[in-house]
Amino acid sequence: MKIRIWAAAGTAAAVFGLAACSAGTPDAASSDSTGGGGGGQQVTLTYWATNQGADMNDDMRILQPEMDKFEQQTGIHIDLQVVPWADLINNQLAAAVSGQGPDVSNLGNTNATTLATSGAWYPWDDAALEAIGGADKFVESAFATAGPPGQTPQSLPLYSQVYALYYNKAMFQDAGLEPPTTWEELVSDAKVLTKPDQDQWGITMPAGTVNVSMHMAFITTSQNGGSPFDAAGNPDFTNDAMVAGVKRYVDLMGTDKVMNPSDAQYTDGGGPSTTDFASGKAAMYFQQTGGVNGLNQNGMTPDAYGIVPVPAPDGGDPTGDSFVAGTNISIFKNTKHLDEALKFVAFMTSPEEQEILNAAYGTLPVVKDVPASAFADYPDKLEAWSDILANNARPLSLVPGVSAFQANVGGAVVSLMQQAATGSAPTEDDVRAALEAAKQQTAATS
Repeated sequence: MKIRIWAAAGTAAAVFGLAACSAGTPDAASSDSTGGGGGGQQVTLTYWATNQGADMNDDMRILQPEMDKFEQQTGIHIDLQVVPWADLINNQLAAAVSGQGPDVSNLGNTNATTLATSGAWYPWDDAALEAIGGADKFVESAFATAGPPGQTPQSLPLYSQVYALYYNKAMFQDAGLEPPTTWEELVSDAKVLTKPDQDQWGITMPAGTVNVSMHMAFITTSQNGGSPFDAAGNPDFTNDAMVAGVKRYVDLMGTDKVMNPSDAQYTDGGGPSTTDFASGKAAMYFQQTGGVNGLNQNGMTPDAYGIVPVPAPDGGDPTGDSFVAGTNISIFKNTKHLDEALKFVAFMTSPEEQEILNAAYGTLPVVKDVPASAFADYPDKLEAWSDILANNARPLSLVPGVSAFQANVGGAVVSLMQQAATGSAPTEDDVRAALEAAKQQTAATS
């Protein structure tokens, strides 16, 4: 089984190289007749799928059978390409500039508003939505991530996720601890469970990952009652709530010393931290709903861990314990196969496919009345995830600058974690200076 993965080029030149067989004429490798007797060339759609599984091969294992099923149903061939999250936004922006890109692409819903400003994606007006089953078929919280209220969305929800704190039940029981309900309890429990001489740590995180670092900056800021942007959508990264939120996250490594300094080198959003948690090397970690897939791959069954909302500080705002995360799907406006692309989006957001794909990825369906089959045998997990989504999550800032926030604030937090890993705990002044630099970088690109 062949897997096609975008390298980290992130340039228009890289997009040009692939676009010759996408968003335009049929792929030369797929130009034979469809077998339907029409004698015409088979239509090929290029699909950029995001890395949702334990690794790229896992995505191919999950997705390729569904692509084959779609081809059997419609005669439309899907050229499936898995794009690493680290490359996705740069590749999409390059496609927007060049006018050449895939026919259909996934995107992180946190980047939906930024990408919409490029005008490169097909607008989902009422007629377009009706063609794939209507807006009413989507879960409201998931559909809200498609773009700011009152604006025509340029992407639609595909997989829904929220963050939680995963904890190892056996390690907590052996230590006589209950799962934490406040940040202060989390730190206290983590200190009890941290035993550096045994290479055991209270918490693990992929602290070298820009996306995850941005996520945690947003969550801790929200829990402090703040926002990274002001009411006008301008970056406000040095407000007191954000500085304090980022510092208490960085303090887990720098001051509290409950994270392995090696975590600062974990640049994969799931892999190493998932392995450390599953193996008992760490007692807790912050992860999204889809983290269950990686744990399953590592042999840790759901009965071995519990999940609770990310603990807020005592007196904080628990509605900010997560955000409505997930993956959206969009059509490149320059596609020469719009009708076929609409059929594909309708297929991917159909109840049948939503149950299959979200079960495989451990994510929450975005279509109403579709069971969250990934948690069918663990109703306590389903109840916990549903409760977090309903009561402990808010949309990430729906402003054009959110992608710059991701890159610049995420990068700043990674740098602070790297400083903490050396044994030099970042001070409040260090955090404020790093966030001020991120603010200036974001303003310069706005």
